[in-house]
Amino acid sequence: MANEEDDPVVQEIDVYLAKSLAEKLYLFQYPVRPASMTYDDIPHLSAKIKPKQQKVELEMAIDTLNPNYCRSKGEQIALNVDGACADESSTYSSKLMDKQTFCSSQSTSNTARYAAALYRQGELHLTPLHGILQLRPSFSYLDKADAKHREREAANEAGDSSQDEAEEDVKQITVRFSRPESEQARQRRVQSYEFLQKKHAEEPWVHLHYYGLRDSRSEHERQYLLCQGSSGVENTELVKSPSEYLMMLMPPSPEEEKDKPVAPSNVLSMAQLRTLPLADQIKILMKNVKVMPFANLMSLLGPSIDSVAVLRGIQKVAMLVQGNWVVKSDILYPKDSSSPHSGVPAEVLCRGRDFVMWKFTQSRWVVRKEVAAVTKLCTEDVKDFLEHMAVVRINKGWEFLLPYDGEFIRKHPDVVQRQHMLWTGIQAKLEKVYNLVKESLPKKSDGQSGPAALLSGDQRVQVAKSKAQQKHALLERELQRRKEQLRAPAGLPGVRIKEEPVSEEGEDEEDREAEEDQEPMDTSLTSLGGSLHNRLANGLPSGRAAGGDSFNGHPPPGCASAPVAQELRAFVEATFQRQFVLTLSELKRLFNLHLASLPPGHTLFSGISDRMLQDTVLAAGCKQILVPFPPQTAASPDEQKVFALWESGDMSDQHRQVLLEIFSKNYRVRRNMIQSRLTQECGEDLSKQEVDKVLKDCCVSCGGMWYLKGTVQS
Repeated sequence: MANEEDDPVVQEIDVYLAKSLAEKLYLFQYPVRPASMTYDDIPHLSAKIKPKQQKVELEMAIDTLNPNYCRSKGEQIALNVDGACADESSTYSSKLMDKQTFCSSQSTSNTARYAAALYRQGELHLTPLHGILQLRPSFSYLDKADAKHREREAANEAGDSSQDEAEEDVKQITVRFSRPESEQARQRRVQSYEFLQKKHAEEPWVHLHYYGLRDSRSEHERQYLLCQGSSGVENTELVKSPSEYLMMLMPPSPEEEKDKPVAPSNVLSMAQLRTLPLADQIKILMKNVKVMPFANLMSLLGPSIDSVAVLRGIQKVAMLVQGNWVVKSDILYPKDSSSPHSGVPAEVLCRGRDFVMWKFTQSRWVVRKEVAAVTKLCTEDVKDFLEHMAVVRINKGWEFLLPYDGEFIRKHPDVVQRQHMLWTGIQAKLEKVYNLVKESLPKKSDGQSGPAALLSGDQRVQVAKSKAQQKHALLERELQRRKEQLRAPAGLPGVRIKEEPVSEEGEDEEDREAEEDQEPMDTSLTSLGGSLHNRLANGLPSGRAAGGDSFNGHPPPGCASAPVAQELRAFVEATFQRQFVLTLSELKRLFNLHLASLPPGHTLFSGISDRMLQDTVLAAGCKQILVPFPPQTAASPDEQKVFALWESGDMSDQHRQVLLEIFSKNYRVRRNMIQSRLTQECGEDLSKQEVDKVLKDCCVSCGGMWYLKGTVQS
């Protein structure tokens, strides 16, 4: 008691268990270096891994300008390894030992007791480690030098002895046939050291992309070290009820376990289910039911369960379709599994089922033959997908199993918005995989649309006629307005007269037309009614806005307010300070991640168009680099729009500008061309470290060539 009083509790810290990177997180232990230099400051030239063996090789640059570096020794090592003639296969192309290879070894085989901890805002987040690897310098270049030396000696001996070498006598060769290998001999051979070394050598290397500490991809991945639901589902392992703690301290004896009746594997006991953590309860229920309204899920879990925790948990195992929750494909088809009908791997099955789910977000009805034609899967697999979430109707197709849940859509707009963003990303991936034509796709809805009704042919004709009449009246009104503007006398320069709408009825009609014709970010507005609204949106002239300006998230608000413009400008400037070169596609991806991290009701949710985003980028001191992509490129239009920060205020601005001018005329460039152009333009002999810094800021290397970031095509 006295010791406890002398040592009071100063602070209590909540501990959370994050599992997003539990099977992917490795700890690299580098050799000790001076405290003033971190390994992130050293350019990582290449990285590769053998996943099964957990073996990593990193190739890192050596600072040849350091006063402690012995240049003569480096030249001697390069000469011994590569010889006097250097070519593309040489280890040291600069005829100087300017790089070093680090090879990994497992420090411990049991990593269950180790975790990576991140302390933030009074909370400690733990992520289990999948492996701990120690990196040590590799001296394989010495083996190459010895091999070169032996080759030269053998060549010299062969040259001396070839002059007086007589013709060899014909020798008799004995041919022997090996006996059949017994099972015991085969097992001994498989367990031998030579066989294991051969198997390890046969595993191919997987080349990796290295991202530095301050790269946006690294920052995005570090967010997974935080528990996604601080008070929700992921931390149920650390939050136990008294009865659960008692069960852990005093588990039942084996005799008691044997006495319990064992239920069949396909029977789900609700009594046993409620003894599991909430995350496992939700996963098991969704895996068995496949499709379920949120209200039904809450009734199965019990009245004492918090709905917020259930909402967090359901989004990890299911997707929102017409207001109902459908279990995710990777839950039903886990990794390394395959189809029982065709043997197709799980990845292809998940892609095909995601296509079916996405089709049901667009319509109540799906045609099986259309799905089979797009996914190229067998009839049995497609039928399994549809039976999970739909019911067949004779002469009509497959109808979604549950009615549209409008009540959930109204109660949880933030969840609907987040799910809409996820479906937008899934649609973009499906378009690339299945080569879907955007013009033939149905228009994407904002969030989850209402239930679609079936229309007969006559009804469709009537709807088309009414829309045509409305658009005709709209065009007539626009033409009359332009004529009046031309007749009006010229006023003072810079003064604009605001025109009021003709009537409230006309304004409502225009708003309805704009709402009907608007589409989300990655599609364009092609209808005349929609382009009319966009000509007046954001204060842009008609010529600029008519080119198909899409909106990020919500319908256009008409014009961007000052707070929205300031928030958008701050995001753009902060993003380009971290990454000097970005494609429009990558910038939109980062912007969507930024939106997902903002609280509901933030000003940026008012709607940001692609044109507004590009104008803000240009106003923030960036320039568009017109990279000459090859004619047969698979890059989308957004991926071909490349923007770069022209002036950042540091000493490398001039070097980056020369590099960007090179890529405005070339799609890919060799390093020696970049270095010679930089030396020619800057008028000085640049060091290797300065060139490496410029390339690291703006470019990526692939196959011996350098590309601007985001432009390399796999």
